[in-house]
Amino acid sequence: MSVVTLEKCREDIRKQLDNVVDFWLKYSLDRVHGGFFTCIGKDGKIYDELKYVWLQGRQVWMYCRLYRTMDRFHKPEILEAATVGGAFLRKFARVSSSSGQWKCAFCLTRDGKALKVQRTIFSECFYIMAMDELSRLTGDKDMQLEAEQMMEQLIYWVQVDPSGLGRPQLPGEVPINSLSVPMMLMCLVQQLTEGRGQEVAQKYKELGNWCVEQILQHIQRAGTAILENVSVDGSELPGCQGRLQNPGHALEAGWFLMLYGAQSGDKEIHRTAIRNFVELPYQYGWDKEHGGLFYFLDVDGHCPTQLEWSMKLWWPHCEALIAFLMAYSHTRKPELLEIFSEVYQYTFSHFPDAENGEWFGYLTQEGKVALDFKGGPFKGFFHVPRCLYMCERILDDLLENKD
Repeated sequence: MSVVTLEKCREDIRKQLDNVVDFWLKYSLDRVHGGFFTCIGKDGKIYDELKYVWLQGRQVWMYCRLYRTMDRFHKPEILEAATVGGAFLRKFARVSSSSGQWKCAFCLTRDGKALKVQRTIFSECFYIMAMDELSRLTGDKDMQLEAEQMMEQLIYWVQVDPSGLGRPQLPGEVPINSLSVPMMLMCLVQQLTEGRGQEVAQKYKELGNWCVEQILQHIQRAGTAILENVSVDGSELPGCQGRLQNPGHALEAGWFLMLYGAQSGDKEIHRTAIRNFVELPYQYGWDKEHGGLFYFLDVDGHCPTQLEWSMKLWWPHCEALIAFLMAYSHTRKPELLEIFSEVYQYTFSHFPDAENGEWFGYLTQEGKVALDFKGGPFKGFFHVPRCLYMCERILDDLLENKD
């Protein structure tokens, strides 16, 4: 890609980010009960009023990050959305578990009544991200303390005793290391330590190192595969669970590891991130016939048990755009920029909805829109704007430092 092409790419990304932000500001905020609607049809109509806590947290985080770090989003309506969403989360998201610990609900009614609790850590993860980022915007130290306290509970659940998640150990269950857990904890370490100084960085240093160790265990088959699930000792698991590959998760872990390597000065981790978690998932995950990234794959070539395995989803492509552009910005290797260009061309020609705004999320293997809603229980105001935001900033830096 030439400088002119990169400038055009940045302009397209900038326009898309403005469009996506406008869409969610227009349709998502619940001015009656607070929080956000996330089940939004292709034209902005709300088709379900349930509120999913992890999406509420993601949306608060995204609004805060845009407001705090990009001048053109320093607008009162974005500040209002962030603070209204944050207040709804603080008031309703946490429910007391049977162990007396605070657990976040997975799903709430429109007026905030807990409807469902998942026995995972992800609602809590995005509660932490939201509270920490909102505290940076408002200066509310109590909010920052809440984020840190919830983080300590997460660390206990993951490293010491998971019983507070409400998930009993069953006789046939084998403990696993799922890539999503250390990857998400690493994201939180980066969030909580960003700009906080050496004391906070030191507090989470050991956890950050642990996350890296856990993530690296997913490099399997003599470095030829990233597997989504491995045993706690790092060996391969039997069956479908052990053979599962998720290219999107691997790519997301890749750019988290790149950030870790850049911040810590660990060049070997940085090289491993690009070689094993960016280039490799693209090699096995890209559909050479139709283009785009597969959602799931089986490392041995069996049909994955997930029925949607061959679909092309919005978020893996978002992670690929970030990962390859970041990798190029750190190395200036032209082959990485070429792959970014390929992913960019596919993504921008298939996912954005030129008529109604925002992006479609679910395509068939051939690239046709399979589900035309803009938001649901899993797709909210996060992966698309985070990708566009990060890519715009990386391109700004690249174009300011052309030489």
